[in-house]
Amino acid sequence: MKVINKKVDLQNELFLAHKEGKKIGLVPTMGALHEGHASLVKSSVKDNDITVVSVFLNPTQFNDKGDLERYPRTLEADCELLEACGADYVFAPSVEEMYPTPDNRHFEFPPVSTVMEGARRPGHFNGVCQVVSRLFYIARPTNAYFGEKDWQQIAVIKQLVKYLKLDINIVECPIIRDEDGLAKSSRNTLLTAEERAIAPNIYKALKASTEYAKTNTIEATHDKVVADINAIDGLEVEYFEIVDGDTLQPVASWDASPYIVGCITVYCGHTPIRLIDHIKYKE
Repeated sequence: MKVINKKVDLQNELFLAHKEGKKIGLVPTMGALHEGHASLVKSSVKDNDITVVSVFLNPTQFNDKGDLERYPRTLEADCELLEACGADYVFAPSVEEMYPTPDNRHFEFPPVSTVMEGARRPGHFNGVCQVVSRLFYIARPTNAYFGEKDWQQIAVIKQLVKYLKLDINIVECPIIRDEDGLAKSSRNTLLTAEERAIAPNIYKALKASTEYAKTNTIEATHDKVVADINAIDGLEVEYFEIVDGDTLQPVASWDASPYIVGCITVYCGHTPIRLIDHIKYKE
């Protein structure tokens, strides 16, 4: 496995592979890798001839500077995990390498980019699209791998690929959870022991709601999930929205769509740490 810091060096490494028509898999990450990332990398290794993993903490997608500063940085440990997973290249550029000049491009893909995270984190998805489009142009992958935990992000990136007319297959990979149900996340490392103990109540409430939903309305299901989570000292729901899984628009009834997903963001602890998750009601 090679660790590369320069765009041109990665492009040179991949030149022959592109020429020979080899399949290249790209796994974009911001580092602080865990088993969820490992599952993406293993899927790429299985599907492709070459796997590239980017480790880049992208500043343009953070609308909260404090959140950026708190984000864990563990490149050495990340590389050990990636080598064990069979990655061929780690692309770990500096901010200056990725953005030698300010990126003034503006990406907006309503309605998927303007609801939920898009509404509450202005500029977030624009920053995601800036960095992901650059990674796509640099690596020119056949397949790109993203985790379903960032549900809305996948919908936005699919729109980005369509908008840029790129021949890249977006591969969605299932959430990896700890034994107690908490979705794997780089942010979990920021939780105190007390906060980590209460965080699984998020998924517990979501999972319980799938049974509740069978005999109750969307509104009642929504209210129950919010009430159950907010009843736990140290947890506070920022939003919970039950939406069409493709358009991410709210649905008024369970019959409104064949594909319905509940998306949630919860503040955990006193810092607090912002945790996201989702549950599929119909698919």
